[in-house]
Amino acid sequence: MKNKIKFILLLAFLSFNLNAQQNTENMDNNLALATFGNGCFWCTEAIFQRLNGVENVVPGYAGGNTENPTYYEVVTGFTGHAEVIQITYDPKVITYRELLGVFFYTHDPTTLNRQGNDIGTQYRSAIYYHDKDQRNDAKTIIKQLELEKVYEDKIVTEVTRLDKFYLAENYHNDYYNNNKNEGYCRAVINPKLDKFVKKYKSKLKE
Repeated sequence: MKNKIKFILLLAFLSFNLNAQQNTENMDNNLALATFGNGCFWCTEAIFQRLNGVENVVPGYAGGNTENPTYYEVVTGFTGHAEVIQITYDPKVITYRELLGVFFYTHDPTTLNRQGNDIGTQYRSAIYYHDKDQRNDAKTIIKQLELEKVYEDKIVTEVTRLDKFYLAENYHNDYYNNNKNEGYCRAVINPKLDKFVKKYKSKLKE
């Protein structure tokens, strides 16, 4: 109950100052980008694409040192990349801080290079910011989470400026929606989605 109360307070904090400066990327059409690594991108894509205000979610790779990595190279851990999603969203409908709230709620930011049974550097918790406002928001929220002691262990989320983003192979796109009966989807993604939907029901697309 104590942690639940703390998270409710955190969500209120995340929703504060909705008039903060918006990401300048894609401003010609009033859209912005966010790039997160929080475990298997099959899971994270399925979560974020259901949020109202999110226009598109694509899986990919970031944070590594190999040009044009493939999935089978990334899973070895040798390329240094994380599995990430890149979110195109409308800041007038959903803010970056609200996206960060979902990011922290739907994965464990205290486990280094691991999310559940998915183990490896490619599954690390990471925020790849696009501008200084996103960086400041990420660092502020991490500090708030630690001050409120929302988690028992230290947050290990990497906060790094996005250098290069590489699209994942086509078969990763919309993976959950196309493979709902597959074992991983039923055993791993469904519980995550159920938890997310219960908490963010009012924020979901109709």
